[in-house]
Amino acid sequence: MEENKEDFGKVSFEVALDKAGFGLYSYINTICSGVAIISMACLAYGATILVPASACELQTTRAQQGLLVAAPVVGLIIGATLWGYLGDTRGRRKMLLVSLLSSAVLNALSSISVNWVMLMVLQFFTALLAAAKYTLSMTLLSECVPMAKRNLVVLMVSSIFLLSQGIMAVLAIPVIPLTFSHYLPTLDIYWNSWRTLVVVYSIPSLLCACVLYFMQESPKFVLVRGDERQALEILKTIQRVNLGKKAAFDVSGLFPESSVLTSKLSAKDQIVPLFKAPLLKHTIILALLFMFQLSGSFLAWLPSIANRVIWMYEAGEVEDLTLCGILRADLNMPGDPNATPCALNVTSLLIVLLVGAVQSILNLFLTIVVVNRAGRRNTGMVLAAVAGLGGVLVNLVSNTIGTSVLFGLFLMGIIAQGLYTAIAVTIFPTHLRAMAVALTMTAGRITSFAGIQIANYLLGTNCELGFYLYGTIFASSAIVASFLPDDRLLRNPQRPPKEQE
Repeated sequence: MEENKEDFGKVSFEVALDKAGFGLYSYINTICSGVAIISMACLAYGATILVPASACELQTTRAQQGLLVAAPVVGLIIGATLWGYLGDTRGRRKMLLVSLLSSAVLNALSSISVNWVMLMVLQFFTALLAAAKYTLSMTLLSECVPMAKRNLVVLMVSSIFLLSQGIMAVLAIPVIPLTFSHYLPTLDIYWNSWRTLVVVYSIPSLLCACVLYFMQESPKFVLVRGDERQALEILKTIQRVNLGKKAAFDVSGLFPESSVLTSKLSAKDQIVPLFKAPLLKHTIILALLFMFQLSGSFLAWLPSIANRVIWMYEAGEVEDLTLCGILRADLNMPGDPNATPCALNVTSLLIVLLVGAVQSILNLFLTIVVVNRAGRRNTGMVLAAVAGLGGVLVNLVSNTIGTSVLFGLFLMGIIAQGLYTAIAVTIFPTHLRAMAVALTMTAGRITSFAGIQIANYLLGTNCELGFYLYGTIFASSAIVASFLPDDRLLRNPQRPPKEQE
């Protein structure tokens, strides 16, 4: 009887979060998460725009450009697991703040690099510090939004991530064409447009940190850590912002989420369970899905590819060539075979923006219209199969518009990453969630590092093989995804027995 009296008025965390509602706090949290992910993209993938823009001043070869683009990916690989552990033990919000501020400062410092090696090293450490932004912002968001809206907001933020490369292009369009050049004798460098753009790419991190400072820690993280009182206070604050001061929060207590205090977990305590039943199967499948998502390796070279295509259009007719034919014609132009355009064409930046916009709109369409009916797993399977087929067919259409459309279809496959992330957030338990997402995405980033280098090499030596290989592997990931549970069956967890009583 005493136990029943103690539990009287208590509800599960999901019920309490549902009572906190969906409103202004949720909107701010969603926007903040989106900006955090944009800031990560600017710092970790900004090299895709900075490399061709800085090629002449830094005198980089094709191989060196490949290292400059791939080095931040290595930083993400190393940093993901570290930040996943810190996020699960020290708090999502606190570690996200540290990541935002430290990466912004170091990225700004990389703007005064005196050579390509210094730029590569500083961009590597910048990406390492920025590695927390995707996993922790997505985890924090999913743990502060009612389950009925969780799928929507996570995939909405994924749409923002898909648009991030386009936003990088938008930030670059007014900066890159600037022709000023100021000599800095102390460093023996010229401050010019691409260096200015490096600093501009730090701004989203600082803006997000300012907003996040006034946000709350994840109430679910606090509850799992064992602090029920603080979790209730956070939920009350969320409800007050969402629904107004007049709304009553009639929850007297919360059923414990776990008996484990996450602040005492070691890295081993978090990693080992992911490689034991029943989580082992899900860990392996999600890791493979991130690894097989090879369209991202070509997406990293989109600004350079678009720049070459525009360059070729300005030099002559390319109407009856495949994409690989256009790139080969570029390499075979008279003059220096290693010649590189000394600046990004504004039109090529607009193409990058267009691709990002189409990815984002398609993701929104899938989120609102398709996912709720078909499920994330099934949607991801179809998307991988269609996008992979598009990558294979790039080589078979000898028409500039046709081959470009198929290449764009291949790049749409990156949308699957958001679907897989949302599935991971649903499948793994709270105290392992950030680590699980970080580890599975790390597997994908390791493959991405190798994929970027191989794609860079194949684009110059055997372009067709690159598209056949990457497209086939990506399409085959649909088979791997079929072994995941149907996520439509995981959306309505049962209430604890005491609450049902």
